[in-house]
Amino acid sequence: MFSTLRTRVSASGNRPDLWVMGVTCVLLIAFVVTALASPGAVGAAVDAAFAWSAQWFGAYWQVLLLAMLAVAAVLAFSRYGRVRMGGMPAPEFGMFRWVAMVMTTLLAAGGVFWAAAEPIAHYTAAPPAYADQAGGMEGAAVALAQSFVHWGFPAWAIGGSLATLVMMRGVEKGMPLRPRTLLWPVMGERVRTHWIGAVVDISCVVAVVAGTVGPIGFLGLQVSYIGGRLFGLPDGYGTQAAIIAGLTVVGAVSAASGLNRGIQLLSKANVWAALALILAIVGLGSVPFVVDLYLQAMSVHVREFVPMALFRGDQEWLGYWTVFFFGWFLGYGPMMAIFIARISRGRTVRQIFVGATVAPAVVTTVWFTALGGTGIFLEQQNPGAVSGAYEADGLPAAALAIVEALPMSAFLGVLMVVVTLIFFASTLDAMSYAIASSSMHEGTPPGYFRAFWCFGMGAAAIALLLVGDGGVQALQSFIVVTAVPVGLIMLPTLWTTPRLLRTMAVEQGIVADPASPAARDGGAQSDPGDGAPSAEGDRVAAGGAR
Repeated sequence: MFSTLRTRVSASGNRPDLWVMGVTCVLLIAFVVTALASPGAVGAAVDAAFAWSAQWFGAYWQVLLLAMLAVAAVLAFSRYGRVRMGGMPAPEFGMFRWVAMVMTTLLAAGGVFWAAAEPIAHYTAAPPAYADQAGGMEGAAVALAQSFVHWGFPAWAIGGSLATLVMMRGVEKGMPLRPRTLLWPVMGERVRTHWIGAVVDISCVVAVVAGTVGPIGFLGLQVSYIGGRLFGLPDGYGTQAAIIAGLTVVGAVSAASGLNRGIQLLSKANVWAALALILAIVGLGSVPFVVDLYLQAMSVHVREFVPMALFRGDQEWLGYWTVFFFGWFLGYGPMMAIFIARISRGRTVRQIFVGATVAPAVVTTVWFTALGGTGIFLEQQNPGAVSGAYEADGLPAAALAIVEALPMSAFLGVLMVVVTLIFFASTLDAMSYAIASSSMHEGTPPGYFRAFWCFGMGAAAIALLLVGDGGVQALQSFIVVTAVPVGLIMLPTLWTTPRLLRTMAVEQGIVADPASPAARDGGAQSDPGDGAPSAEGDRVAAGGAR
């Protein structure tokens, strides 16, 4: 029966892959309809699936993410780090624009609320392994260091390292910019038309659609809550739907305008708006406290990074924190790789690792320290000022409590809402590009197709809000369930990436070919110094990098 899932690339050109698109849409619609009809049953089913996934695959995800980070770091700082990817002699985008676009793929709007809430959560209830260090600056440093582990290097290494490199090499060899290309080094050309390739694409698209629609609904709830508290706006379905509709329109317009226009503007706006928010909050709080806390937290982070990332002592805590985040981010991995691969052409392996893993991880630690560290400072000055709001009303309440405790709260509130909306609009743009690419037989997805996915995900989020936050939370949790197949898809990159880079290093003259250093095959292979692909890739040399 799986043979019916085969695609016919040669006859399809740039048309949508109806199997991937159709199955994904049907599954999403079925989830929304079922959630509307029986929200309690859907929530219970997702919770059960989530618990099973965390129990059986949680340890695997923790080890996988650390292994991917370690292998990528070794490759980046070895001689293979000089290998240039993407079939271009120079980068397509400048460094600032490139890093800004990379940052949009993961941090998103959730980073605003989690940056305020997670450090205060770990400060008031220390991670199980560090219960004896609760309170004071020591407890604050542990709280931030634990947050750094969840949102830092392991998270960014998922898409900014091995998977991106495999994707870029595959595209150079004529493979499509789709999740199935991650298995190309294992299965060869047959993955292009094999049913396994279709299943891979569908699994990855479903994962990222669930991981995007859920946060869209979450964003509508949170921004509506903040608007009601700060400005007296009605905190109801109408406001929530209007926020999501406006966000969807902005994301769709940006997506339709292409990578060289809309998303670049949004990503640069992200950087400057986020910087303004950080400076305002820290400046109105306590600069000396935040700086001191950052240095102490980084010291703990370096010392305790591996124990924190691999902690297995409390299953309930892990399911709420480490395993949840690692599974959530892993579900985004293939789509992050697609987007980062598309914007990283012409960069070296080392540049990609530093710019798409190291730099975003460091920026994330600064971001979390600015918001979360200020929250801890306010909590120490007035116990319960932030933690009480978080325990009562969740993530947005923690962010709002920080803003309300500082001078110029109305200004800070507006700035936080603007930053949040821009963050998610740019993330929606990036993910719609990746989803659209995964739904094409090959080639660059047209703007209207990317806009279609923006509107579709926005409509699904608005529909889920009809049953309150239960449907939204269920869909957010569902991405952890979808991380089960995605984690298996990402596994081969651990050993296929080094082999691919070795081949490319020989082609580009970075290392000598030990088997035939000069002219094996009588000239069938291009001169290694020119960076051209080998003979097996000649047939796609003209159009390999799209």
